[in-house]
Amino acid sequence: MSDMDRHWRFARAEDKLARLSKQGLDMVAFWRACAPVLADAVPSDAALCCFTLDPASGLVTSHFNEEMLVLPPEWIANEYVDDDVNKLTDVARSPSGVSTLYEATGGDPSSSPRWHALMADGGDQEMIAALRSRGDVWGAITMYRRPDRPVFDAYEQAFLAAASPLMAAAVRRALLIGESADPEGPEPPGMIVLGPDWRPESMSPGVEEWIRDLPDGNWAASRLPTAVLAVAARAARSATSADDPSEVAVARVLTRSGRWVVLHGVPLAARHSQRVAVIVEPAHPSRIAPLLMSAYGLTEREQQLTRLVLQGYSTLDIADHLVISVHTVQSHLRNIFTKTGVRARRDLVTKIFFAHYEPRLRDNEQRTAANQPLRGGPAATTSPHDPGRTGTG
Repeated sequence: MSDMDRHWRFARAEDKLARLSKQGLDMVAFWRACAPVLADAVPSDAALCCFTLDPASGLVTSHFNEEMLVLPPEWIANEYVDDDVNKLTDVARSPSGVSTLYEATGGDPSSSPRWHALMADGGDQEMIAALRSRGDVWGAITMYRRPDRPVFDAYEQAFLAAASPLMAAAVRRALLIGESADPEGPEPPGMIVLGPDWRPESMSPGVEEWIRDLPDGNWAASRLPTAVLAVAARAARSATSADDPSEVAVARVLTRSGRWVVLHGVPLAARHSQRVAVIVEPAHPSRIAPLLMSAYGLTEREQQLTRLVLQGYSTLDIADHLVISVHTVQSHLRNIFTKTGVRARRDLVTKIFFAHYEPRLRDNEQRTAANQPLRGGPAATTSPHDPGRTGTG
């Protein structure tokens, strides 16, 4: 295939992904719709592996693979316990957000435990693309090839890097739609669906309180706030625009009560009429901070450091990021290790994943099988887990 043919194939695939990302699909439906598009642009020899990640921690919250419905304990152990390369957190923090196992090992993957596991299953090559949007990582996809296949090349990596923001935005919206439809925990996002006449057709439980708190609306008089209508109009325009298929309708609004919220406009796939969902969520929806405080009693600064450790930042990176000395970082880390009952950074990541994120991962696997919406972030309620355990219970 000529370079020109590949260019047009990538361009067509990117356009299809952009349009899929705006259809308001649920998480599993989006992955299933993406898989053939990606396979046509970047051929692989196994089913596409799809992950959602909590952007606050970088830890896995769900996994989808048509040929492997349950993520094996061995994969989890490799990602969070073993020494290895080309892990999701490594790729998420890399400049390009795309990496291959061969690149990560300098062309000789024989030192990588994950490569040996691939070879045992008939594979050889692995390429990971982090799904990043507006600086946050919401997911990742992984593709594989057999030993006799051409290596994943720079053109294919560039295509995935370009498509990453489109898929990341879709993952973010799919999780919001799922959380609105099936609320969990305090202050879940709310969703209101508007019909062609810009009037509400349906609402998630509790969304009225969000809408009443937005400025210049009057719920009693059936007058929606300007911000809701503006975001809905932009989303509707985006759904039919051929000029900018990647446009996303998002607005940050100060409520009457003095809180910041974020509005997302999501076109919904419909055959006969244009429908738009507007989702309202707190401006800082992450659950990792209160989790760290309630479970371990970490101070605000210790929580900041812990989030950076989970995301793969080194001690020097943390010092630069927080504009503090390396000595101060080390002092904070010692306090964090004491409070969480671990001895090292890797133990901290492992403990938090198995205590608070593996339950979410396993719950989402069951929700996928039951055709229910998937959820992001750590589990709202957890039971103690042994940090060294890698089972599925």
